[in-house]
Amino acid sequence: MRRVTNPLAAIGLGGLLAGLGDFLFALAYYGTGLRVFQNVTAGLVGREAAYAGGVPAYVIGVVLHFLIATIWAAIYVFTTRMAPSLNRRPIPSGLLYGAIVFYGMNCIVLPLSALRAAAWPPPWAPVPLAMHMLVVGLPIAIVAARSRAA
Repeated sequence: MRRVTNPLAAIGLGGLLAGLGDFLFALAYYGTGLRVFQNVTAGLVGREAAYAGGVPAYVIGVVLHFLIATIWAAIYVFTTRMAPSLNRRPIPSGLLYGAIVFYGMNCIVLPLSALRAAAWPPPWAPVPLAMHMLVVGLPIAIVAARSRAA
């Protein structure tokens, strides 16, 4: 992997890698139909409007998905600027961050969205949790660590 030294580039690359990994996981795990990413749009406009939106709602969902991944990457990169020790051990830090992202999305973001998901108790979904650790948190942490090591 090429070394990234600019924090904005680290955020962009981390968000892209995490978004792509989670995108592929979502398609494989939840199905390849339009509904997978229409559900992301539903967080903004509600299920009924998102499902009625067809392909445009799907595209909006994909864009929102990558935007959200990039926001999580930005949070991590800026956190490592305040706690650089996270960069010394990117694998455990990234795995833990993936779990934080999973529970942050399920217990904070989704309940505050138009979906009005239950915030508590936190969901126990071992496969999605593990995949967030591996394909979201880990790439973000590795990119952040490499951006600081330059």
